[in-house]
Amino acid sequence: MEKAMPVRIAPASAPWSPAVASAFERLPQLQLFRVLARDERLFSRFVGGGLLDPGHISLRHRELAILRVCALNGSDYEWGVHVGLLSAAAGLTAAEVSATAATGAQDHQWIAQDGVIIRLCDALQSRCDIDEELWSDLAGHFDEMAILELLMLIGKYRQVCILTNALKLDLENGMPSICS
Repeated sequence: MEKAMPVRIAPASAPWSPAVASAFERLPQLQLFRVLARDERLFSRFVGGGLLDPGHISLRHRELAILRVCALNGSDYEWGVHVGLLSAAAGLTAAEVSATAATGAQDHQWIAQDGVIIRLCDALQSRCDIDEELWSDLAGHFDEMAILELLMLIGKYRQVCILTNALKLDLENGMPSICS
């Protein structure tokens, strides 16, 4: 078995700055957050733009998009965090969670809105753009602000995948792996 690479930037530990301590009252002290907490400015910019608050899309649609983006980008860490902490609350079944990591995810029997989100994630992953047919399908299911939020969310989680992969973060305790 291949030995895991060490984490490239070690997570910080308490004591936290007042701003970070305040954020950790509402956020779990995950490795990624603790790495970013080494610099209050980077931490605040990152957690302030997370799009995890109630918005224009449902929790289910948000988590579906996040899981697909994480799977497409091979972020075992972030995929595992979202499966372990949020997929059940989002109402995703075990089969749906598994399908987010499948090569043929578009072939899963998604309900219409879910299938459009999977197609959106795949299109943006491959070319950072979408064609008119997909835009039309999106507009048939979501209003403009929901589409805008989906685009921002997918971009944000691609950034998260870059961070988690480049930092070589280990899975959080008890969180599943894309491969499991």
